[in-house]
Amino acid sequence: MFQLSDKGRGVRQMFDDIAYRYDLLNRLLSFGIDRRWRRFAVSQLSIPKNGRVLDIATGTCDVALEVAEQTDPSVVIVGEDFTQGMLVQGQSKLQKSSHGRRIMLVNAPCEEIPHPDNCFDGITIAFGIRNVVDRQTGLNEMYRVLKPGGSVVILEFSNPRSQLFRKLYYLYFQKILPTIGGLLSKRSAYQYLPDSVIEFPSQEEFSRMMGEAGFQRLQYVDQTFGIATVYVGDKR
Repeated sequence: MFQLSDKGRGVRQMFDDIAYRYDLLNRLLSFGIDRRWRRFAVSQLSIPKNGRVLDIATGTCDVALEVAEQTDPSVVIVGEDFTQGMLVQGQSKLQKSSHGRRIMLVNAPCEEIPHPDNCFDGITIAFGIRNVVDRQTGLNEMYRVLKPGGSVVILEFSNPRSQLFRKLYYLYFQKILPTIGGLLSKRSAYQYLPDSVIEFPSQEEFSRMMGEAGFQRLQYVDQTFGIATVYVGDKR
């Protein structure tokens, strides 16, 4: 059984603490356009009827519900997250959605996905891979459970390429956002999350990591001046 590191347990506790504010956090981090990014990311999948999709770091189930919206009613979706508090919030959303019965929630870390090899037609993870302590192991696990011919789609915050825009973005991230977050929830969490974005690998470096896991036909598409990036890879 996979054992979380001290850092992993700390990240899990932090998300437990802010689960009730997580949707608001994403709106603040993305200037409110994260919904559009999710729709675009999910549109990169091609899921057959009676297919299966795994949404890792499902959180409050925004992406899982978007997958349900864009796929045939016969498609089954598994939402996985290592934070129980996030799954509680997600379950509340599912109960209010007409798609709720198609989505099953599982409490597990990305580094040890509790499913057999070659199990899913598609995998998604949005705003979660940067919080995976052992990212390479997480990517290896995604490759393992993906069926040959399937695709993984990863949506993650990134660092804008424009130096001027990056400076403005960092000012917002490092100064303004933690102050706002401290008023709404835990300031330490709102400090960690921007820092985790800034230290995340470049688009080219992260694509290389996906290639090391075995993914092929790699591509990435920057969103909104590079605030976020959608990465796509296939398993042949």
